[in-house]
Amino acid sequence: MNTLLLLLLLLLCNQSADNIFEKGSKLTKLGPPDSAGEGPAWHPTLGILTSGHKGIHRLDPKGVASIYVENAQTNGLIFSPKGDLLACQPGKKRVVQFDSSGNAKVLADKFNGFAFNQPNDLSLDDAGRLYFSDPRYGPKDGMEQKDAKGNTIEGVYRIDPDGKIHRVIAREVERANGVLVSKDGKWLYVADNNNDVKNGARKLWRFPRNTDGAINTKQQELIYDWKQGRGPDGLKEDNAGNLYVAGGLNKPNLPFEPDADIKGGIYVINPNLEMSKRLITFLPIPTDEVTNCAFGGADKKTLYITGGGTLYSIKTINLGFVRFP
Repeated sequence: MNTLLLLLLLLLCNQSADNIFEKGSKLTKLGPPDSAGEGPAWHPTLGILTSGHKGIHRLDPKGVASIYVENAQTNGLIFSPKGDLLACQPGKKRVVQFDSSGNAKVLADKFNGFAFNQPNDLSLDDAGRLYFSDPRYGPKDGMEQKDAKGNTIEGVYRIDPDGKIHRVIAREVERANGVLVSKDGKWLYVADNNNDVKNGARKLWRFPRNTDGAINTKQQELIYDWKQGRGPDGLKEDNAGNLYVAGGLNKPNLPFEPDADIKGGIYVINPNLEMSKRLITFLPIPTDEVTNCAFGGADKKTLYITGGGTLYSIKTINLGFVRFP
């Protein structure tokens, strides 16, 4: 996709940046350097938490920065219905729950007796069921998650409130990254980002969800395709149903991601429009890699963005959807 085509797509859309981001609002840098590599999560008392260098960082509602959990080695973060911090620890191949003292309780480190790859991102439904992705970046030697034929799996799993673990998506995607349960609970969105092979998937999919949390993999729907550029990473939803997807890359990753026009930033997508009109607007982020975002602030109209270790914010017009706490 070239720059001219991207501009034409934006012109065809029925909304613009003026309908998404507050008029006059500018992208603002927050917090210390290297404090926000991933996983922004908002809490009304704690403020915004991010996964960064030296641990989980906290920027409280007054703008005071501190380390919330030292040497946490986390990626995706989210708060549970009870206000506990849940996190993926890719290096330790597990999903954990942190208490107020920073002690980690393991929620999942194996499926059917086999170790996970690198748990990455997570999302909750209204019943407190936790979905998380399990990609594998780097060499695939020693991967334990495989199907009956011995094919490796970089899928999505669900942890129920009783602790049972289910694999809900297997080889329907190449490499699951960002995951999101929609506001209405009808869909599970999955970012499929296989970015270290030529012609790998760089797509956003959605799957229907049943009321019991099960996923209908037979009705997989393509929402957006980044093709030869850096694909989607983390994502969130506003109360109007628009998706805010971190993706793109400001400097091409040759030879795997050669499209220099797929820039790093937030791609705002309406998943219910026809394909050519789904991209509502694009918010450029200057630092690579743009990894995730989260809504917060007292009015839920601040979008926090992690990119290149830096935390950014910008005001939105629509309320952001924050399920818990």
